Amino acid sequence: MSRFTLHDLAAIIDARAAAGGEASYTRKLLDKGPAQCAKKMGEEAVETVIAGVGTDREHLISESADLLFHLLVLLKSRDIKLDEVEAALGKRTGQSGLEEKASRKTE
Repeated sequence: MSRFTLHDLAAIIDARAAAGGEASYTRKLLDKGPAQCAKKMGEEAVETVIAGVGTDREHLISESADLLFHLLVLLKSRDIKLDEVEAALGKRTGQSGLEEKASRKTE
């Protein structure tokens, strides 16, 4: 049995984005625009945080899955590929997290 990956999920989101709005939650969400996609991802992030401080392991797993799905939908709404995010992560692996964070420009 092969493992389900974030790339598999991104491909499903791409396919559903191409479907009609009435047939797909993903398409309906994308039709509302990036701001709504970001709002929904934020809601899922809060739910994940709440689950993270709780003791129900399965609840945290479920909320984490929701968060990853909505993050990928948000990225899709802004035409950002998972590969681009992975490349940004890859650039950070050559140094410690503390070094990487210190090197970021402050605004």
